[in-house]
Amino acid sequence: MANRWRQYSYVAQKSYLRRVRIILSWVFGFFVIYTFVSALFVSNRVLENNTMTPGLLAGDRFIFSSFTLQHLFRDRASGNLPFHRGQVVLIDRAALSDRPALRIVLDALLRFISFQRLSLFPKEDTLFLKRVVGLPGDTISMDNFVVRVQPAGETYTMTEFELSAGDYVPDLPQVPPQWDESIPFSGSMETITLKAEECFVLSDNRGVTNDSRTWGPVPANSIIGRALIRYWPPTRLGYF
Repeated sequence: MANRWRQYSYVAQKSYLRRVRIILSWVFGFFVIYTFVSALFVSNRVLENNTMTPGLLAGDRFIFSSFTLQHLFRDRASGNLPFHRGQVVLIDRAALSDRPALRIVLDALLRFISFQRLSLFPKEDTLFLKRVVGLPGDTISMDNFVVRVQPAGETYTMTEFELSAGDYVPDLPQVPPQWDESIPFSGSMETITLKAEECFVLSDNRGVTNDSRTWGPVPANSIIGRALIRYWPPTRLGYF
């Protein structure tokens, strides 16, 4: 009866359309606010694999800060960066300029309505969680999967752990002694000096996972955020 009344009543139809517009306006407004906040301030991310074991596990969920504003207004000549050695960061290796603007917006909408479970961009080609071990100008080397760092402008060399902003324990596998530096995951690496705006990032699981050992150094502006809080699972709740 109510549907028939709405069908023939102009007032009812107008009221119904008004309610629909209000609901759609609220949904759209919430989506715009969500996109704005996640792009400029904080976002949540899921670790999809075990590249950061033993400290971080597949399925862990994190709140990440965003470095968008810092990168936009940072004075590159000063060398100031919004992250430090030892911090877990979010890296976007994709060239955003190569993505159509409409597809970026649609991807944000899809991730919004699917609670970050779906994306238009392949996960393996976009976002990665890694740990920063080298900053621009650092001279670094690796022996038995442990990095030694000579900070830019300094004469001393220290291990990555001594220079880290926080404590962490990577997974350091044992490899056959005949493996040499030509093998990406041999545990050793020739000494390199990072250029301006270059950073060196590693996985905590250093056995068979890709990072700067295979990619090479990453641009500082490709590091788009850092982990603030692990909120899931509740038994592993923690701050970074």
